[in-house]
Amino acid sequence: MSRQRLPAWFDAQYDARAGIPEQASIRQGWMDRSAHTRATVPCQLDLAYGSDASEKLDVFAQPHAQRAPVLVYIHGGYWRALDKQDQSFVAAPFVDAGAVVVVPNYALAPAVTVRHIVLQMVQAVAWVQRHIHHHGGDPQRIVVAGHSAGGHLAAMMLACRWSDVGADLPPQVVQAALALSGVFDLQPLRRAPFLAPDLKLSAAEARALSPALMPPPPHGQLAAFVGGDESAEFQRQNRLIRQAWGPQRVPVCETVPGRHHMNVLHDLAEPGTRLHTVARDLLGA
Repeated sequence: MSRQRLPAWFDAQYDARAGIPEQASIRQGWMDRSAHTRATVPCQLDLAYGSDASEKLDVFAQPHAQRAPVLVYIHGGYWRALDKQDQSFVAAPFVDAGAVVVVPNYALAPAVTVRHIVLQMVQAVAWVQRHIHHHGGDPQRIVVAGHSAGGHLAAMMLACRWSDVGADLPPQVVQAALALSGVFDLQPLRRAPFLAPDLKLSAAEARALSPALMPPPPHGQLAAFVGGDESAEFQRQNRLIRQAWGPQRVPVCETVPGRHHMNVLHDLAEPGTRLHTVARDLLGA
């Protein structure tokens, strides 16, 4: 990528919602479907995984679940927008398939840094490993998925050194991850005027928090997807994580035809699609 790119180019490439005229109706659809999910799928809402008001998560599970695979789904919003309740709808088809689904919240930039959010997600996944058996989940079968910024966070969870987080945690807490429209090199975001002031990423932080600039995880696999109608930079970011971590760690690196940055998420929650099938395969559901 040329260093001669102008700031407007970075905005055009990374301001994913700006080119989607129906974005408001899509988000309203997410909220409506999510409210229906919380009303119809057995769930426990706003369980605390930490002491901050933002450190809450929702657990969706059938009452009879026993040692079920666990999907932790992390919402996107460029680390500065959205809420777990906006995307509860992702949980419904996976609970129907026999999984336990956990949807965590996190604090938002600019009130906190991206590093802070990463550490919150580490705390949330550690909570899942320690407590999910109380909800019928198997702590040895945890898969983390995320969309957009959540895709970045999902990859970070796969790369986490869990033994450094807690002596009671196994070396491999996350068995696999799925990143949908993820950002794996944060450095270009420092040059996007619509975003940089909120994230306040230094050059060193951007490098340190970029999965593509980290060594490949010693265990587990990442499935990486991007919408076929997304920008060239999102396409590049998706290819980049496979180039960086290799096909052994990223065996699935695919484009979803006809999908843009927002409606590509619909395929994750739609049984029968390639994206949903891969997620089910990772779970063993």
